[in-house]
Amino acid sequence: MPRQTMFRLRPRRGGRPGGTPRRALAPLVAGATYARLLHLLVGWIFAGVILMIYPGTYDKTLGTILVQAVSLDVVLLVLVALVPAARRAEGVQARLLLVPDREEDIGVEPSRTWTDRRRTAGWLVARVALGSAVGFAIVLGLAPAFDLLTGPDALRYLPLAPLLAFGYGWLAVWAGRLQLAMAARLLGPSPAERLAEAELRAERLLERNRLARELHDSIGHALTVTVLQAGAAREVGDAAFVAKALEVIEETGRQAMEDLERTLVLLRETPAGAAGGAATEQPGVEQLPALFDTARAAGNPVEARIEVPTGALPGVLSRESYRIVQEGVTNALKYAPGEPVDVRIAVRDGRLELRCANRLAPAAGRGTPRRGGKGLRGIRERATLLGGEATAGPSADGDGAWVLDVRLPLRLGS
Repeated sequence: MPRQTMFRLRPRRGGRPGGTPRRALAPLVAGATYARLLHLLVGWIFAGVILMIYPGTYDKTLGTILVQAVSLDVVLLVLVALVPAARRAEGVQARLLLVPDREEDIGVEPSRTWTDRRRTAGWLVARVALGSAVGFAIVLGLAPAFDLLTGPDALRYLPLAPLLAFGYGWLAVWAGRLQLAMAARLLGPSPAERLAEAELRAERLLERNRLARELHDSIGHALTVTVLQAGAAREVGDAAFVAKALEVIEETGRQAMEDLERTLVLLRETPAGAAGGAATEQPGVEQLPALFDTARAAGNPVEARIEVPTGALPGVLSRESYRIVQEGVTNALKYAPGEPVDVRIAVRDGRLELRCANRLAPAAGRGTPRRGGKGLRGIRERATLLGGEATAGPSADGDGAWVLDVRLPLRLGS
């Protein structure tokens, strides 16, 4: 069998034909290049104005002019950098004219520390110095080139015009990129600003997690009660029982809708009071009797004892305690339908103690462990955030009960 020879076409460097010239010319016609050039020339104009006013150029040597002009420029720029709003103004201007890939790389916050002011001063001096260098390079180079291209030997030097334009174009490109790099370094967020931004992101993440737990607890409880009530009504078939089940389903659904509305209000970041107190008020320990009534209507007898003095719990502790007990009761309805639920809530030794216990359903088996889902994980997260602890599992007495124990300090850190 003859040997087959395979040929592989090797792509040209630079991609498709003409890729390299296109990459060389593309920056020269980009709008960002000329926006950055304008930013550079603003610094040059500032230096030129100061030069013409003081020390002037009449009857002075070049060294004297440079020493006096540069010294005055630096002093004025440092004084401007001391103004907190100067950093913000420079950041906004840099974002607009330097066209960064990511705007957040250049800060727009006013100076808050002396480090911010020093960085702002360094930026102003560097900006004016680079702009002046580019401006003088363009002027000093274009003047003799203009003379050559308009003189008697213009035809001889005319082929150099495209090369001259190409060179000055890339001078503007590289100077603009350097200016952008300096802006990201000197006007970028300070360590304090980065820390504040990280803390804000963490707070937003915690808030989203809290809202997710709110939805899981309230909607999960409503769905569990609804399913149990609908199933019981179908099995019993008694008209009075069906009417009572529908009433419980209606009330549970209404409460779930209110919880959903409260959560949506928080997600929309509605200003306080804009939606009314009823829309933003969160349920607390005082609303637990209604929760127990719902569980009793679902077929689980609930024996509750609440030993909490009125006003003894901070608002956040009362709200989180309600959610914890709600999740415990929901688990009992889900995994042990029809079984009694025992709830104990008391304040002892500066701590709030929550206990929710229920016997496991006979079909589940005496030693069958209950898997810890998102609900139990959410309870542990709530307890940890409040400085407490939560445990859940079979009772140590060996009576086949499932026990949820939560201990929370009345004051964080106590």
